Amino acid sequence: MPYRYRVAAVYLLGFFLDLINMFISNVAWPEMGRELNAPVTELAWISHGYLCGLTLVIPCSAWLTQRLGAKRLIMLSLALFTLGTLASGLASGLEALVAARILQGVGGGLLIPVGQALTWQLFAVHERARLSSAIMLVALLAPALSPTVGGLLVESFGWRWIFLSSLPLALLTLVLAGLWLKPTGQQTPRRPLDVKGLILGSAGLFAILLGVTQAGNPAAHLSALLLLASGTLILWLFVRRNGRHPYPLFSLPLLADPLLRYAMFVYQCIPGIFMGTSLVSIVYLQTQLSLSATQTGMLMLPWALASFVAISFTGKMFNRLGPRPLITAGGLLQAAGILLLAQVSSGEQTPLLVGAYILMGLGGSLSSSTAQSTAFISIASEAMPEASALWNINRQLSFCFGVALLSLLLAVLQGLMPAPRAYLFTFSLAAAGTLAPLAYHLRLNNQHIKNQLIQKEH
Repeated sequence: MPYRYRVAAVYLLGFFLDLINMFISNVAWPEMGRELNAPVTELAWISHGYLCGLTLVIPCSAWLTQRLGAKRLIMLSLALFTLGTLASGLASGLEALVAARILQGVGGGLLIPVGQALTWQLFAVHERARLSSAIMLVALLAPALSPTVGGLLVESFGWRWIFLSSLPLALLTLVLAGLWLKPTGQQTPRRPLDVKGLILGSAGLFAILLGVTQAGNPAAHLSALLLLASGTLILWLFVRRNGRHPYPLFSLPLLADPLLRYAMFVYQCIPGIFMGTSLVSIVYLQTQLSLSATQTGMLMLPWALASFVAISFTGKMFNRLGPRPLITAGGLLQAAGILLLAQVSSGEQTPLLVGAYILMGLGGSLSSSTAQSTAFISIASEAMPEASALWNINRQLSFCFGVALLSLLLAVLQGLMPAPRAYLFTFSLAAAGTLAPLAYHLRLNNQHIKNQLIQKEH
C-alpha cells in the first residue's frame, strides 16, 4: 500500500474513533444516571468533558506538531485517547468519568487536526475531493451507527461497554501508526509557545462552547449569556495578543484566504444548522406527532443513504464542476428538506418524512463534503497544521452553535405562540439560515477554482 494511503487509513480510523465517542454516550444517559445516582444536568458533563478536552488542546496542536513531529504526536494522542477510553469504562463515579472524558477529548483534539494536516500534505490539490469523500463517509457512519450500536451495548452488557468496546480499534490504530508512519524531519525553526495566548484562547473557546450548550436550557439562560459574553471578550483579547505577538499561537492571517473562510462559513450554516434541525425534529416528532424513539431513529436510514449518494457524487464531480454549483444545490436541497419537514402534521405522513430526510441528507452532505474539499485548495503545505486547527475548531463550534441556536429559538417561540406554530417558524428560519452561503456566490470565482484544479491535475 502506498505511504499516503497508510497515513490516510490511520487518520480515518482515528477520526472514526473520535466521532463514535462523541455521539455514542448520549444513549446510555438513563442507565448512567441510575447507576451513578446523577441527574440529567450533571450527566451533561459527560459530553461537556469531552468538548472541554478538545477545546483545551486544539489551539496548541500546530505548536506541538512542530516540537514533537507528526508521528510522535499522533501516537501520543492515540495513547491518551486509549487511556481515557479505558478510564471511562472503569470509572467508579461521575467525577472520575468526566475526568476520563476530558482525557479522551485531549487525545481526540490532538489526533484530528494533526492527522488531517499530515494527510492533506501528501495528496495533490486535485486529489483531495476523493479524500474528502472518504472523510465525509466516516463522518456519516459515526452518527448513523452510534445510536444503534450504543443501544445494543447498553442493553446487552451495560453502559461501560460503550467505552470499552472502542479499545480494540484504538489499540489497532496505535499499532498501525507506529508501524506505518514515518518520522517527520525538522522543517522550520522551533518557536516558543505563547502560554498566555494559549490560556486566553482555550478559556475563550471553552466559555463559548459551554455557553452555547447551556443556551437551550431555560433555567440557564443567564449563565449562558454570561459565558457567551465573557468568552467573546476573552477571544477578542486573544486576537489582539495574537496579532501583536512575534510567535503567535495561530496564524490568523490564514483566514484572509477566501476559500478557507467561505468553507468555514458554509459549515456553520449548513451542517451546523442540520445538527440543530435534527435535534428539534426529534423532539417534534416524538412530542407533537407521537412517533416512537425507534420510528424517529429509523429516519436516519434514508438520510444516511442519501448522504452516501451525495458524498460519492462530490468525490467524482468536484474537480469538474467546482464548489459553486455543488454548494448551491446542497443549500437548496437541505432548505427544501427542512421546509418539507415543517409541512408534516401527522405521524402517518411517512412518505413526507422520508422525503424530508432524503433531501436533508443529499443537501447537507453535498455541501459539507464540498466545503471540506474547498477549504485547503490555496493553503501552502507548510501552513496546513495551523489551517487544520482553525478548520477543526470551526467544525466543532458549528455543531454546538446549530444545536444551541435552534433550541433557544424554539424555546423563545414556544413562549409566544402555540407549539405547532413555534416548530413551523423554527424550521422555516432554519431553512432560511441554510441558504445564507448562497449570498456569497457572486464573490466566488468558480471558473478560476476549476482552472486551478485542472492545472494542478496536469
